[in-house]
Amino acid sequence: MKGIIDRFEENIAVVELENREKIDISRQLLPLEACEGDVVYEENGVFYIDQEETKKNKEDINKLMDNLWE
Repeated sequence: MKGIIDRFEENIAVVELENREKIDISRQLLPLEACEGDVVYEENGVFYIDQEETKKNKEDINKLMDNLWE
């Protein structure tokens, strides 16, 4: 499973999956440093942050924002 953390609601992380479905995951299952916008994936019940894809997504979003203001 792979998705992006959309937001946190108390002790729940709302994660948007690749098919745009949103699921709730207990915040306790995620790494402590997880934050909104992080790309996460689950393997054998353990969640990981995909640092490279998270960085790429943030750069892409910043480029789009810069283009909007030009």
